[in-house]
Amino acid sequence: MDLWESGERQISWAARSMPVLTAIGERFGLERPLDGLKIAACLHVTAETAVLLGALKAGGAEIALAASNPLSTQDDVAEALRMYGIGVHARAGVDRATYYRHIHQALDLEPDLVLDDGCDLVNILHTERTDLLEGVGGGCEETTTGIIRLRQMAAEGALRFPMVAVNDTRTKRMFDNRYGTGQSTLDGIMRATNTMLAGRTVVVAGFGFCGRGVAERAKGFGARVIVTEIDAVKALDATLQGYEVRPMAQAAMAGDLFVTVTGNRDVIRAEHLSVMKDGAILANAGHFDVEIDVRALDELAAEVHRGVRPNTDEYVMPDGRRLLLLAEGRLVNLTAAEGHPAAVMDMSFSAQALAVAWLAGERFRLDPGVYDVPEEIDHEVARLKLAAAGIGIDVLTPEQEDYLHSWRVGS
Repeated sequence: MDLWESGERQISWAARSMPVLTAIGERFGLERPLDGLKIAACLHVTAETAVLLGALKAGGAEIALAASNPLSTQDDVAEALRMYGIGVHARAGVDRATYYRHIHQALDLEPDLVLDDGCDLVNILHTERTDLLEGVGGGCEETTTGIIRLRQMAAEGALRFPMVAVNDTRTKRMFDNRYGTGQSTLDGIMRATNTMLAGRTVVVAGFGFCGRGVAERAKGFGARVIVTEIDAVKALDATLQGYEVRPMAQAAMAGDLFVTVTGNRDVIRAEHLSVMKDGAILANAGHFDVEIDVRALDELAAEVHRGVRPNTDEYVMPDGRRLLLLAEGRLVNLTAAEGHPAAVMDMSFSAQALAVAWLAGERFRLDPGVYDVPEEIDHEVARLKLAAAGIGIDVLTPEQEDYLHSWRVGS
């Protein structure tokens, strides 16, 4: 009971900062757009996710939830969700085998729709649970990593149902990826290490929207920021914003703190670990625990001291250098901190909820593939967020509308 009550308090606290999603949940309760539908979800089991699932349940859905990261699971929230009547298959700190068993248990619901965070659930559907594919009408994916995988599946003709790329909305990239990841990543790093960023050299691997957010926040704390990139346009963007851009082979020797934000694997490898400074801190804010080559770190180390601080492991190299790995190489912002603030997730999950309702009505009309969220949903979420904040914007006059839509008017 104590665990359930703690989870209930966490969810209620998050809901205070999620007025848009709360309003959508109330609307769903009246309109019931998901009546009779079963949804299997693989998401971070947090208070903010609970508010999303509450909105979908209000819309009539039956839901089974597995964790997309065992280190981000909040056990008290999981217990509260069970009390709400949502099937939760998640527990903090489980091993890899149990993680995948939980995804299978969520899929035992035989879903009509799926929600994924990293494409693991969709991958299992297409490799191990193919008997369920015919019944799945579509789904939503909310991460860059997951969408990369889905587009590869679609290009190879392997994707068997439509998936909506929730991560690619303008509001998600701007608000969640940039501002949310920037703040929550540094929050996790400072909780885990109590390190001072001013005057330190921070290496940010990847200058997408998440990388920009991390670089901006680190710069704001007084750090010297080096960016590594594989994309010439993004590297040029970082340069013009005043950041130093180097290959990782050079940055590895200069950095005090390394943050990977790429969605790819082996961004920091053995050759980089071998030249890092004593005391260098390694953190991942991308997605899976593959961006930093943790296996290579284990093989290089002469000693490993687990838990020198919460969520901090110390690897001692043969030459005496100490490298500090945060959150086992998993998402530092969700493992060592609490993830994005609820106000950020309000927009991301509002877009997700509206996309699920749209997909419920369109699923039998769409061919397999990756689809963008309809632009009107993105604009609706932004309008609702501004309204909740008491912010007004201008409206075009009829003359302005005519000017924008006519080629006959000269300059």
